[in-house]
Amino acid sequence: MDGIISGVPVLAAGILGVIVGVVATVAFRVSERQQHALPQAEPDELDAGLVRVLSVLRSAAVVLDGEDEVIRASPPAYALGVVRNDALVHPAITDLVALVRRDGVIREQELELPRGPVGQGTVLLQVRVAPLGLERVLMLAEDRTEARRVEAIRRDFVVNVSHELKTPVGALALLAETVADAADDPVAVRRFTERMQREAVRLSALVQEIIELSRLQGAGAVPKLTPVPIREVVEEAVDRARTTAQSKNIAITMGGDLDTEVYGDHNLLVTAVRNLVDNAVAYSGPASRVGVGVNERAGLVEIAVVDQGVGIAEDAQDRVFERFYRVDPARSRDTGGTGLGLSIVKHVAADHGGDVTMWSEPGRGSTFTLRIPSADRPDAGHRGTSHEEAGEQEEHDQQGQQGQQGQHKATAHGATKNEEVGA
Repeated sequence: MDGIISGVPVLAAGILGVIVGVVATVAFRVSERQQHALPQAEPDELDAGLVRVLSVLRSAAVVLDGEDEVIRASPPAYALGVVRNDALVHPAITDLVALVRRDGVIREQELELPRGPVGQGTVLLQVRVAPLGLERVLMLAEDRTEARRVEAIRRDFVVNVSHELKTPVGALALLAETVADAADDPVAVRRFTERMQREAVRLSALVQEIIELSRLQGAGAVPKLTPVPIREVVEEAVDRARTTAQSKNIAITMGGDLDTEVYGDHNLLVTAVRNLVDNAVAYSGPASRVGVGVNERAGLVEIAVVDQGVGIAEDAQDRVFERFYRVDPARSRDTGGTGLGLSIVKHVAADHGGDVTMWSEPGRGSTFTLRIPSADRPDAGHRGTSHEEAGEQEEHDQQGQQGQQGQHKATAHGATKNEEVGA
């Protein structure tokens, strides 16, 4: 009996040791699981460094949680229509996010997506999706719309230039071959030689205008802005067009506020006005008139070139300032037109902070108006005009308030009564 009683403490100590061991083992396991579970829980807020990085990115940046809800989105993401109401808008991007979640592989794709909920506008995005931690996903989108547009313009420009150069070069080759075959016929040689000269002039003009247009589209097209007297610009432009006008018995008249000034480049402005005058002469009939009228109003100098030519149909007026566009290709070939003149005028106007507008009606003629900010010079002073000029200017202003058609009539009338150049 005494042996049994003496063995009880030993048994109790053994049981207690087992219990302590079990409890220690369980506690160790629980602690181990908690230690492994802690890294899996992502903080509710993004790291401050990541937020700063996303804020300086030019691309649209969006961070999504495990439920594809937007945690953070940069302003470009909203501006491009990628995020609306704190959610991704486009299913194509959502599908890309799902693929990344499935295998964790970074994916990049170019997507053409609707710009807004309505309309036909689209935006071209270079989308890159990558995992960001265990559940979050980072989506970056770069707007490639403008880059693609410029690329298409350059590609079309190269195609058009190649086509335009091919025509006169091919004609010259064919004429040269014909001249060689007709070496014994002086009359035929003379006729074909004259045609070769015309094609050579056309080719030279085309190359020159391509060079001019490329220079205008480059940086620093207007190297230095200086005060430019409009009278000198108009007189030089008209003088250069005089020979062609006289050959068709077309009178070129000038009038209006010729003594105004603008800030700009003299040569570029002469080129722009001359292109407008050349077009007016080319598309006017024999024994007609072309008027160049100048008017200063609301801080702008308006140079309007008016013709009595064939006019331009309404459906073609939106395209006349495109490169290589010709309203009548057959007539352009006869007149030696390259289809670049009005495009050059548009770029010159833009480089001088102005614009160019037009009014035209088939059978009644056209008016092209180049508008450039006037030179605000303290010593300019007020230049007086004669009663006749003042009356004509008042008539011009009244007609101008009635629209471009009134300007067409007033400019032609005012220019005709002032200075006449040509036959």
